[in-house]
Amino acid sequence: MVKKVTEGITISVETFYQPDYSNPIGSEFMFAYRITIENNNTFPIKLLRRHWYIIDSNGTHREVEGEGVVGVQPLLAPGESYQYVSGSNLRTEIGKMYGNYQMENQLNKKMFEVKIPEFQMVVPFKLN
Repeated sequence: MVKKVTEGITISVETFYQPDYSNPIGSEFMFAYRITIENNNTFPIKLLRRHWYIIDSNGTHREVEGEGVVGVQPLLAPGESYQYVSGSNLRTEIGKMYGNYQMENQLNKKMFEVKIPEFQMVVPFKLN
């Protein structure tokens, strides 16, 4: 698990290789990741947007951005956390992702950016 704190928000990431949804012969490797967002501030926040950078070990770069996460724009009161699971496919056995969330302070409506820490996605048999 990797963690990063930005602007009072803790982002934690866990990754899982998905062999049932992968096809190594066809260079298709599916990974799931679980993100936990913790609001350690004294004000409520809303996650408005996400922006991901996805990099395969062959040097292929992709960017994904859009509103919210998994179809929602979660609102977190002080001390609350929100967790979701999503996934990404790679064309290689090793890759990484990182990015940021655009958040809004619900008291003063000011926007701020929260970093998503870089995390590795590695097919387990590559580690042996």
